[in-house]
Amino acid sequence: MIRPSNPDPDPREIPEGTVRPGTTPPAESGTSTGTGPYRPPRRGWSAGPLVVIWSLVVLCALFFLVYAIVLATD
Repeated sequence: MIRPSNPDPDPREIPEGTVRPGTTPPAESGTSTGTGPYRPPRRGWSAGPLVVIWSLVVLCALFFLVYAIVLATD
């Protein structure tokens, strides 16, 4: 009878001081945040979009306020 081949040797047969098969360290990660040159974040660009958003909020609030007044006076 032929025994199936086993790529991993019996751990009891491995000499002392050698590395067991399959005990390799993990690979180095290439997705760390420290890759590439340092670029400080730009400041001051967010004021424009915030002004636009708040302008739209105020216009919508005024529209519904005027609409409520018109409905109340009819």
